[in-house]
Amino acid sequence: MRILGLSAYYHDSAAALVHDGRIVAAAQEERFTRKKHDSRFPVNAIRYCLAEAGATLPQIDRVVFYDKPFLKFERLLETYLAFAPRGMKSFRMSIPLWLREKLFLKDLLKSELVRLEGATKKTSRWNGELLFSEHHLSHAASAFFPSPYEEALVLTMDGVGEWATSSVAIGRGKNLEVHKEIHFPHSLGLLYSAFTYYTGFKVNSGEYKVMGLAPYGEPKYAQRIFDHLIDVKPDGSFRLDLDYFDYCTGLTMTNARFDALFEGPVRRAEDRLTQKHMDLAASIQAVTEEVVLRLTRALRTETGMKNLCLAGGVALNCVANGKVLRDARFDHVYAQPAAGDAGGALGAALAGYHLQLGQERHVNGDAMRGAYLGPAFAQADIETRLAAAGAKFEVLDDAALVASAARDLADGKAMGWFQGRMEFGPRALGNRSILGDPRSPTMQKTLNLKVKYRESFRPFAPSVLRHRVADWFELDGDSPYMLLVADVVKSRRRQMTAAEEQLFGIDKLNVLRSDIPAVTHLDYSARIQTVHEDTNPRYFALLSAFERLTGCPVLVNTSFNVRGEPIVGSPEDAFRCFMGTELDALAVGNCYLRKEVQNPALKQNYETAFELD
Repeated sequence: MRILGLSAYYHDSAAALVHDGRIVAAAQEERFTRKKHDSRFPVNAIRYCLAEAGATLPQIDRVVFYDKPFLKFERLLETYLAFAPRGMKSFRMSIPLWLREKLFLKDLLKSELVRLEGATKKTSRWNGELLFSEHHLSHAASAFFPSPYEEALVLTMDGVGEWATSSVAIGRGKNLEVHKEIHFPHSLGLLYSAFTYYTGFKVNSGEYKVMGLAPYGEPKYAQRIFDHLIDVKPDGSFRLDLDYFDYCTGLTMTNARFDALFEGPVRRAEDRLTQKHMDLAASIQAVTEEVVLRLTRALRTETGMKNLCLAGGVALNCVANGKVLRDARFDHVYAQPAAGDAGGALGAALAGYHLQLGQERHVNGDAMRGAYLGPAFAQADIETRLAAAGAKFEVLDDAALVASAARDLADGKAMGWFQGRMEFGPRALGNRSILGDPRSPTMQKTLNLKVKYRESFRPFAPSVLRHRVADWFELDGDSPYMLLVADVVKSRRRQMTAAEEQLFGIDKLNVLRSDIPAVTHLDYSARIQTVHEDTNPRYFALLSAFERLTGCPVLVNTSFNVRGEPIVGSPEDAFRCFMGTELDALAVGNCYLRKEVQNPALKQNYETAFELD
């Protein structure tokens, strides 16, 4: 039984393929088209999934879409009617699109699938069913069914699905049932996005910047948010005061009343970040953590469930996840690595298999297998592609490749690392990564400004050998998906001077806080990825070799891309990023590239291309 799951037409479209309940492949469309957060029909991701499964479209038994368009349309109409005559401009803009495409999505999807098959409606050989799952059920399925638990509570929180913005489901075996929901327009995800918008970042893509900015500020506005914007009950349920928002009827997230509450207009993207913006980020982060903690505490008491699964965009808030883990109300916490809409494709496929078809579920550890579910490239193919791009490289055996990379990293070089199957989800987990030495006091600034070309405050994550994590961080468990935050252990921290303690805001950035300053945030925390030999033996070997050279089992790990681009998807993408930035070395499969031996003319061409982008 082969089931293809799809998400599309909003943001982060993706495809996933499940064969007899086993996850075979999953990928986001953006990695193929090079358009960040690509929302179009995921034709390239589907082709990859089919190729990985060794199947053609006629051999797919079911295609399952991740939400139900008629329910979304119902919410759209009811919302506009409730707020009329406000919102007519937004209504006039959205309705034609719905009537032309989204409302009759079944016909559109079938047409796209027939086109992908290279057929017509008359000649198409695909006769499987096209099914639809509810948005939050798809999210919940993406977290529970791959989890290593026979039963679990599943909390899903995001902007909005059809109607639900937060939902609670209980999974047992092959069954998963949603028990209660909070409905639009009351949404913790949209509240966070409102502050993303207000502080000058892009909604649906800049929320993680707000989370990264929060430690530079103080939660001075948290009580104001509680007093005016959100009414939170002891059990974590909540309602928003919609007088301050414009997302129901307008083309912006907030309105003039919101501006007045926080004493200023929306920050423009080109404006300087001030201490106020940092304090706002700290405040909405503190409010989010409080809501999530109230919810999870109440749900543990109410249900008695010992395992917790997290999904939806809010589950990418690793700081809140870390607070839930340390709160210790649940024995185990599992977050879906592709927690956003891309993961809905996987959840739709799994929901189709277990819920719609009633197929049994066999729990055998983490079915995501490290989230390495995307394309891989054979060594001969890598060499051909790099040579065609004009790259100069040497081919090393496995041991020599790992030794060379570890030595260059120990010497302070910044490295592109392109290995094995691409990760599914927004995080690079050691296969499409930029790596560096965490002991370097200048590595964070170097990677942000000279490689990633992004804001200097943005933090980096540590990858650490799983069996050494407790020696360096206040965590003694698995965190393979970089979705948990924990503090650096006290023995690895550096005491700040009195003068350093007096610094505030962005001035705190260059203060050394630990033995691994490049991955230690202002509050001594770090967003941790534990590396496991069974899921990523080559990355495990690199970390082990680096530890032998330096005594440190940790590496800086950030996604292999520059600002505004998706994570690299092919050897050519990796070479282009390598040449257009100040990366020193690049490992693609067993090909090893050093910047100093490359053609200078190519370097200039690629640098110009990045400037134009």
